[in-house]
Amino acid sequence: MSWIDRFSETIMAHSRAVIAIMLVLTVFMGAGAGMIEQSSSLDQFQSDSTEAQKLSYVEENFTTGQENTTSAQVIVRGENVLSQESMVEQLRLQQSFRENETINRTLVDEQPTVGAANLVALASLSGGQQAAQENGSSQQQATQENGSSQQQATQENGSSQQQATQENGSSQQQAAQETPASPTLQDQIDALESMNVTEYERALGAVLSEDSAGRMSGLAFMPTNYEAGSTSANATMLLVTHQSEGDSGQGGMASDAIVDAQLAMQSIANDDVEASGSEVIVFGGGIMGEEINNSMGDSLAIVGPLALLFVVVALIVAYRDVLDILLGLFGIAAVLVWTFGFMGWAGIDFNQMFIAVPVLLIGLSIDYAIHIFMRHREQRQHGGAYGDNDARGSMRVALAGVGIALVLVTATTAIGFLSNLTSPVPPIQDFGVVSAVGITVALLVFSTVVPALKAELDEFLENRGYDRKKRAFGTGGGRFSQVLSVGSTAARRIPIVIILIAALVSAGGAYGATQVDTSFNQEDFIAEDPPEWTKNLPEPFKPGDYSMKENLEFVNKNFVREDSQAQILIEGNVTDPETLQRVSDAENETADSDVAVTLSSGEADVQSPLRTMQRVAAENESFNATFTAADTDGDGVPDRNLEQVYDELFEVAPDEAAAVIHRTDDGEGSDGSQSTVDDSSTGGDYEAVRMVISTSGTAAMSDVTTEMRSIADGIDGNGLEATATGQTILFDIVQKQLMDTVIQSLLITLVAVFAFLMISYRIREGSATLGAVTLLPVVFSVSWILGTMYLLEIPFNVMTGMITSLTVGLGVAYSIHMSERYSLELKRTGSVWEAMSRTVTGTGGALLGSAATTVGGFGVLAFAILPPLQQFGIITGLTIIYAFLASVLVLPSLLVVWTKYLGPDVSFQAPSSDSTAPAASDGGRIEESETEPARSSDSDDL
Repeated sequence: MSWIDRFSETIMAHSRAVIAIMLVLTVFMGAGAGMIEQSSSLDQFQSDSTEAQKLSYVEENFTTGQENTTSAQVIVRGENVLSQESMVEQLRLQQSFRENETINRTLVDEQPTVGAANLVALASLSGGQQAAQENGSSQQQATQENGSSQQQATQENGSSQQQATQENGSSQQQAAQETPASPTLQDQIDALESMNVTEYERALGAVLSEDSAGRMSGLAFMPTNYEAGSTSANATMLLVTHQSEGDSGQGGMASDAIVDAQLAMQSIANDDVEASGSEVIVFGGGIMGEEINNSMGDSLAIVGPLALLFVVVALIVAYRDVLDILLGLFGIAAVLVWTFGFMGWAGIDFNQMFIAVPVLLIGLSIDYAIHIFMRHREQRQHGGAYGDNDARGSMRVALAGVGIALVLVTATTAIGFLSNLTSPVPPIQDFGVVSAVGITVALLVFSTVVPALKAELDEFLENRGYDRKKRAFGTGGGRFSQVLSVGSTAARRIPIVIILIAALVSAGGAYGATQVDTSFNQEDFIAEDPPEWTKNLPEPFKPGDYSMKENLEFVNKNFVREDSQAQILIEGNVTDPETLQRVSDAENETADSDVAVTLSSGEADVQSPLRTMQRVAAENESFNATFTAADTDGDGVPDRNLEQVYDELFEVAPDEAAAVIHRTDDGEGSDGSQSTVDDSSTGGDYEAVRMVISTSGTAAMSDVTTEMRSIADGIDGNGLEATATGQTILFDIVQKQLMDTVIQSLLITLVAVFAFLMISYRIREGSATLGAVTLLPVVFSVSWILGTMYLLEIPFNVMTGMITSLTVGLGVAYSIHMSERYSLELKRTGSVWEAMSRTVTGTGGALLGSAATTVGGFGVLAFAILPPLQQFGIITGLTIIYAFLASVLVLPSLLVVWTKYLGPDVSFQAPSSDSTAPAASDGGRIEESETEPARSSDSDDL
């Protein structure tokens, strides 16, 4: 007796104990589900690259002022946001923000809100530009240091929007604290309302004219296409600074308080401003993270029930039995409980990718039930070694008959999932592990507790007079049988033609595969506004409104985005006389770059040590003397005594210096250093400087990376090492790693599955070549799906990047079931055509049912809110279709050719017209009389 026979015997002999043990284990595993945490931050997709390490260095060693703050951009749009009435409205909006308890408790104490309207009012109150510079424009100091108020701290705080604005907002607050006598918002409102037209236009010109460059300028709050000096504009920006807690939450995610505050800001803006005809966009990490989280929940609420509904409908067609349907659904629920419980116990966070896991497991796990139940029905329908009326004995045979195939399917599918461990992207690794665990659990559940429950219930009902015999799907000579027999008919008549056609189509698909793009953008994870039909869904299935993607596009086109920024970290001998000249050359190169942002003032948005020195020198006579003395050729670039210049800069402008120069504390190394923001002129070694370059939100990530690396290469040398880093560059690295994941996972999966099948079939069937034949249709389907991605213009992203390994892992299941059944029937009948007919109509019917449920399960992902999930659902559904078609149309021809040249010595005579074609089998049990036509070595138990 083989091990699979002993296993099935044990399950049926101790069915009640199996049920009890599995239920207890399910409850235990399910307890872990409550420990799952949710994460939507894109930081989790970044690997430990050199650029990521350099960005961490920047975050730790450069400062822009007060710590633990984060900012939100409030974009006001209207016919003319610079009109006097609109400016007053903007100040009243700020006032409403501060009066709201939810918002106010998160705001910093000094100057929590600032915009062009504040500067205009302060210019009026001061009676001239000087007071405005001392009061209102102090909060602009950090803005002009980097050319954009919302840019300063983006890369200093990583890729999240929350952290991106943290130091920017704090730098404004720290500057504002230098003027404790700042007028109140009510004072500013009164000042604006009391001005006549001439006074207002004069104040507006002082703030927004070309001559206002410096601390007085409000151009940083205007769109990039704004013409300096114009009295009309269709948009402007306010900056709201929140006090955050520590690092603003794990993974750069906003705290609940900040999320609530930004949502309240949007609500107030809708009520107060939009009533007057203007439109307000609140753009911040809190509100963006909330939309991403909501889209994850809404996607699950839509696709989960749809997947279950489709599976139920498919099972009704295939099973036509309420009890079997309920048992299948129970098995699915148990698999999901185990899988999510594992995630909780293992500490794996639920992110955007894991929305696909329930759908994946629903589709895959029900396959196990279909194959077991269909084989059980075949056995009861046609009889076998245990008789017609024994439900328990028939289930024992069914488990023995499909057990080997299910183990092989599970192993190969798990190999496909686990190949993602080679990916450098952590969430893809987690997805592979969780999916592999889930499919293994599906094997456990559907080979133990579900068969045990079915045997117990069938026996219980039959003892009370209910007939539990059902016909297996695809058998009985009906229409489905005729359709499924196309493959076997073609294999008998034109097998070589079928194989050549498949090869030619695969060659075309392989060419398309080389043309598929890769994509990893923030926009990929932001939901579009759901279609109209979803708004008619009842609660809790009705999705919310999503506007962030549209808002993001507007900000990209018209403003400098907080997270669209690159940094050049320059390490080494930064006191060398040539250092600043190299920085100056890099600035000039940046000005000519197509990816760098040009502000409405006409200047490229760049922050650097040289620009900081030039600005401070224009405002401080003492530093100007030092700066001028160090510039021997009068080109505005110091070329000697740089350490002295740095010391003087830290003395007169410590905050500005610390933003662009890293000085160790008392000579400590970078590992133990802290940013120096004090008034001492000496006390440390200078280890690094940096440039901060605002990049266009519409520029391609690859272009940004290429341009910034080119600029960094120009700085390299003479004891300096320059590295281009920043969120956009890190995202571009992830994008390239996705392509690596596609190639590596495909190669690993193919090699591992190829070796596994060849060894398995060599041991069990005596022919390793049968393993290669079994895998070949899957190789065809991989090229077909990649060619389809090219035709549909679907790129590789964090979801579709796993499609190659999934195609092998999922597709080989269909081939394995066909090869296993064919091998078994070949031993039983000794006839190629009889074995093929039974295989295609028997196992083919089960494959059709499982393919239908799996395609339906994945297909409902097309209704998800998140675009990557939509694409993943479409492509994976097509993958299953291709795998099914390859197994029932191409594989029969391959098996016939294999049998003729490499297989056992069997009959190729056409089956007689009166030949019966029972689709059942006695599991792995082969009767002596049935093995005579086959080779003796093939008569052993499977």
